[in-house]
Amino acid sequence: KDNVNPKYYKSNNIEVIDVINAFTKNLNGVEGFITGNIIKYACRWKDKNGIEDLKKIAWYVNKLIDYLEKEGK
Repeated sequence: KDNVNPKYYKSNNIEVIDVINAFTKNLNGVEGFITGNIIKYACRWKDKNGIEDLKKIAWYVNKLIDYLEKEGK
């Protein structure tokens, strides 16, 4: 068992960290952090925490929406 890089962080030979890096490359600060967490939980929900991770996705999406609305974006 690898607690540092568990199997649910890799699918079809694609590491989740690489997906996060690709999709947050042009985002800064809060936008990048929250988007990275959304991706992380979306990639692992089925193999780790199920509905709990889906709820985390929803929580982070709502935080991102709130942030973007406050910033006028």
